[in-house]
Amino acid sequence: MERLGYYNGTYGPLEEMKIPMNDRVCWFGDGVYDAGPCRNYHIFAMDEHVDRFFRSAEKLRIKIPVTKQELKDTLNRLVKEMDTGDLFVYYQVTRGTGIRKHAFIDSPANLWITLNPGEILDGKESVGMITTEDTRFFHCDIKTLNLIPSVMAAQKAAEAGCEEAVFYRPGGRVTECAHSNVHILKDGVLHTAPTDHLILPGIARAHLLRACEALGIPYKEEAFMLDELMNADEVIFTSSSRLCVRAHAIDGKDVGGKDLSLYERIREYLLNEYYTQTA
Repeated sequence: MERLGYYNGTYGPLEEMKIPMNDRVCWFGDGVYDAGPCRNYHIFAMDEHVDRFFRSAEKLRIKIPVTKQELKDTLNRLVKEMDTGDLFVYYQVTRGTGIRKHAFIDSPANLWITLNPGEILDGKESVGMITTEDTRFFHCDIKTLNLIPSVMAAQKAAEAGCEEAVFYRPGGRVTECAHSNVHILKDGVLHTAPTDHLILPGIARAHLLRACEALGIPYKEEAFMLDELMNADEVIFTSSSRLCVRAHAIDGKDVGGKDLSLYERIREYLLNEYYTQTA
């Protein structure tokens, strides 16, 4: 199968799958998700992703209809159905199905899974970035379905011919990107935003910090500002499908390129970890 869709135990070609219009995701985006890469039919860092998936659901008081092990078994089984073992594995749980109302409904949660062909970026080529003010949770006047600000920022980056958009808060504090975490290298030290309520702690971010520990590279989990981003030795972003990628431009201005050897040490470590665990 080239692209697979799964909904509450039923699965088939993704293009043929259907869901009830009354699924809460249609009205409110009322659910949580996780995702990660798969290579050679091996799902990378699956335990960490599944753990975060369950943590996210618990915070929204959504009861996932399977155990962690049952989910892992299902994901591994579905991966074997695919024509290729190089995939992007996505799964989400929504609060359930029922007539639209804001309060919780008495309905079992719905489990979705999609599998699509995909490969990670290896980070050998640098990319462009832009900045955009992080207003994702300031739009009280808009009846958003939750992800609109990230979608709009990602679209803005695409229209600028860039790969990612860096969010910043009023005052200039850099937080994260539209769909990844952002970090800087300065004077041999990796700087990354703290895991407070302003960012989503990425699984790839955790692997990055562990790589720094293994390589003896100091790092700081402290807020940094736009001017520090623009003047960094290297600007790096990480996500489940972009394990370690550096930027060469932000808002049309040249950035980074001052400590390529350190960047390459980190990138090679993370890529080797990925290739080893998915061999």
